[in-house]
Formats: sequence, structure tokens, C-alpha cells
Amino acid sequence: MKQVWLFYFVLLTVVQAQTINFNRYFENQTLRIDYYHTGNAQKDRITIDRILATGEWAGHTAHLIDTFNNGVYYVKVFNVADNRLIYSHGFNSYFAEYQTTEPARSGSIKTFSESVLIPKPRAPFYLAIQKRDKNNILQPLFSEKLVPQDFHILQEQPKPSGARVVPVLTNGDPHHKADLVFLSEGYRKEEFEQFKKDLMKRTELLFSIEPYSSHKQDFNVNGVFCPSADSGVDEPRRSVYKRTCMNFSFNALDLPRYLLSKDNRAIRDLAGQVPYDAIFIMVNSTRYGGGGIYNQFAVFTAHSPNNELVFVHEFGHSFAGLADEYYTSDVAYNDFYPKGVEPTEPNITALLDSAILKWPNQLDPGKAVPTNWHKTYYDSLSLRKQLLRRRLRRFQFEQVYPDSQKLLRDEMTSLDQALQNFISNHPLRNKTGFFEGAGYASHSLYRPMLNCMMFSNQEQRFCSVCSAAIVRMIRFYAD
Repeated sequence: MKQVWLFYFVLLTVVQAQTINFNRYFENQTLRIDYYHTGNAQKDRITIDRILATGEWAGHTAHLIDTFNNGVYYVKVFNVADNRLIYSHGFNSYFAEYQTTEPARSGSIKTFSESVLIPKPRAPFYLAIQKRDKNNILQPLFSEKLVPQDFHILQEQPKPSGARVVPVLTNGDPHHKADLVFLSEGYRKEEFEQFKKDLMKRTELLFSIEPYSSHKQDFNVNGVFCPSADSGVDEPRRSVYKRTCMNFSFNALDLPRYLLSKDNRAIRDLAGQVPYDAIFIMVNSTRYGGGGIYNQFAVFTAHSPNNELVFVHEFGHSFAGLADEYYTSDVAYNDFYPKGVEPTEPNITALLDSAILKWPNQLDPGKAVPTNWHKTYYDSLSLRKQLLRRRLRRFQFEQVYPDSQKLLRDEMTSLDQALQNFISNHPLRNKTGFFEGAGYASHSLYRPMLNCMMFSNQEQRFCSVCSAAIVRMIRFYAD
């Protein structure tokens, strides 16, 4: 396939209001474009690895243009004959997160494998990938003319050895449902029954939380089991390394609890055994950890005793494009949300103009903008907790100072209780406003409510703004 330099006015084509006729422009098949994303904080480059024509298209056949304006990147498909935009989709990536880290800012170049899925066009098309600049404006990053009849496109659906599909919930045609798939990671062949048990439990838990419970009929759910050679996943800080299907590992971006994989091909191969719109990775581990990347996947550990619902938080990232609302925990990012720029995520805002509010319809009458919530007191407790956590982490692998560790844990427990009491008894607990502190930033970013599943893993509900965003995404796939 020959590289083609597009005239970039094509990328700025105004989305036409009328619905795209799916059968005119597309076949009912998925085109999977695997590519390499290389660079650092200052630059990045995309090169195509391979293209596969795989199973049926899982997405909605009428909702082909993504109007959410979310995600660092957008993939766009233009019909060559009339330069018409016929498909678009926003997403984030592991590489995008890497770009905000100190190694990337220092110039260290890394390469990541990524994929975009599009319905297979019937005729030649331009594939364009755009990226947001520092002002969150989409700019051209990559473009190439592709011909769907090109014999270089692989006509196959990879099937990992031993892969087995476990149907869980079937409510209708994949084109008109949100199709979820749970993939097994770190389960040995002998642990298939445990995978099924974990799969059923997590499905039940997901649909016990609003707004998923009210929209259960809008989902299809499948599990795909892939036997790993070992149980668990890599834990580099503990010198633990496991042979698994998708090579997930703790310590992603050098954060102990962040659990990701760079083996994009393996993830896509396994997920592709069924039609899917969204991916869960269920890891056979008792350790607390996880991650979620918008329109990529949500990953969680199946047997962590700390919080069974953390996977719902991570799914908020990957499915609905929700931002983290917390701001006191350690992260690897630098200036993840640049000052003075409005974030694209629906549940946080820079409040750049108090006359133009991001969630005005949900705002409780009489609430100040921004909302005074006694943040200074909360911060004093939370920051002390983070300090203790860092000290305990230094002791984690040392059989020394047992008395000191106990004192620190006792104080942590006391602080947890104080924080819980602050939230539970707060007079604004159930009110919607603009609460300062969100998106890893203590100042200048605001969240909709005092507490929410995107703010704390101890909360078992979404705020009204997050719930509305989730419902919009469900309707995009299921209406």
C-alpha cells in the first residue's frame, strides 16, 4: 500500500447532518488496522503494521459519526469518490498517557502497538488519524489511501490457541446493542470454571449499579477464555513474571498499581472471537490494581479484597470516556490537563467562563459556582494519608520496622474513617455543583459532585453528570 499525502482540508470536512447509509458505503465486516505509534512528548509518528478483514461489524449501522468530541485521537474515514466523511471514532491510547510522563518529556522514544476498528468500506477510502493539540483542537497526524480489495489485506480472524467463548447475556442484534466482552488473563487451563464463576459474578455486579441496571436489556455480554501457562500476571517490583495470554503487567508507567499491556495484537485477537464494542480484561489476581483507556479496554483484578467495584470505575474510563475526579493520589502524568484549556471529558471542567457551564441542567438551585465544600480540611486528611502510603510502600518488601508499619497502618485506618465521615455527613453530599479538585489537579479543575465512583472507589454510585454520559454512550450503541 502506497503512502498518500492528503490535502488536509479533507480532515476539516463539516459533518453532514443526514444519516450515513451504511449499506451504500460499507460491508457488514470489521476492518482492523494494526499500526505502530512511535515517539516521545515532543513528537509522534504512525506507521501501518497490517490490516485484517475480520468478523462482522459490531457497531450501530446508523450511528457512524462520533459526536462526543472526546478522546485525544480521532480515526476518520473519508470516501475517495466524494471526500465525504462516512465514519469517525474518538479514542485514547497507552501512548498518549506515556507522552505525559517524565521519560517522554526527557526525550525517550518508545513504540506502542495500537489498532483502530472500522466497518469495511466497499470502495477506496482515506484513513485519517487526528490528534488534539495543546488547545484540544484536532490536528492531522496520519493519513493514507486504502483500497479494500487490496490483496495485502489479510482475510482472516486470528484465533488464540485454546480460546473458548462463554455466552453470558444475549439481548439482540449486535448492531443494536452495546456488546461487552470479558477476556481472561492469567487463568490456567485448569481454572476455566473459576473464570466462568468470576465472569458471572462481575456481570451481576456491573448490572447492580445505575445506570447499567436500568439498561441491562441494551447489552450483550460474552466471555472469552484463553488458557495461560501461569496464574496471575507480572509484578516487576516483586520480581514476579508470568507467562500469560496478553502479557499484562503491574507497574505500567512506573506506577505500582497501574495494570496495562503493550501486547495490543494479543488483546485484539482474543476479543475478536465475538462481536464487541467494549473490552474488559479480567485478571486472575488478588492484588489491587487496574486501568481504563477510552475506547480501548478496562482491566481489573478479579480477586482483590480491597474493592470489588473498582472495575466499574475503570469501565467509566474505557466505555464512557469519563475522567478521574480524584486529585490527591500519585500519578505518573505531568500536566495531563493543560491549564487554561477545557478538558474534553464530560465530567470535569476548567470552569473558564462561569457564564457558560458544562452541566447547567444538573446544577442544584442556589449552588454557588464554584461550590464551597471545605476543601482545605479534606486536603489535610487526604495528603497525610498519601504521605503514609508512600512510607508504607518503601517498607513493602522489607521485613524490618514491623512496629513502625503497624503504627502507620493504624493511622491510615483512622484517616480513612475520618475521610469517610467527612463525605458521608457532608451537607452537600447529594448536591450537584462545581467542586474544585479533579483530574489529578487540586486547583483549577472541577467535578460535579462531592463524591462519585470516578472520585472514590469506596463510592457505589455515579453522580448525575457521569450517569448521563454513560446513558448517552449506551444509546449510541443500542438505540
